[in-house]
Amino acid sequence: MKVRVGDSRWLRIGIVGTLISLLSACESFNRPQAPAALNSRYNDEQPTLSGDGRWLALVSNRNNNSHILLYDLRGKLFVNLPGLNQSDVIVENPSLSRTGRYLVYISSIQGRPDIALYDRATQRAELLTLGYRSWVRNPQISPDGRYVVFETAKRGQWDIEVLDRGPLIELDIPDGTPVNP
Repeated sequence: MKVRVGDSRWLRIGIVGTLISLLSACESFNRPQAPAALNSRYNDEQPTLSGDGRWLALVSNRNNNSHILLYDLRGKLFVNLPGLNQSDVIVENPSLSRTGRYLVYISSIQGRPDIALYDRATQRAELLTLGYRSWVRNPQISPDGRYVVFETAKRGQWDIEVLDRGPLIELDIPDGTPVNP
């Protein structure tokens, strides 16, 4: 079979067009997507539920970085957490208070783990173990948000410590619940 000059030009254009569409398809496949559905093709791990069962926190790499995401099980959507996730910080082991107001987690900056607390009402994160001289892991917050328990290697073995945030913090209690001093 003979190929004419005009036919080979269209063949080349067709091959180039196919290659371009394949490359652009591969590029868009790797592009991070905004969190939309709970289950995705990304690595989602370390789930934790709030005491009232409404909120689900998890660690995800959906933005090519370790981030904590908060999912509203009632509304079936992710909730924005301004001031929580930073690109140079590794986060893990989230724990939620009763209504999800408080979130404690491990925050590792330059490889050093600290326990951090994020308050959704103020949209601020603070390190609770800043200056702590030992390794920490697996923080859990009490339902009312006053106490944080965690494991520490202070004595050369893993022990349990309880951190009392104090009587003056605003407790995470359902609306209308009487507060006993």
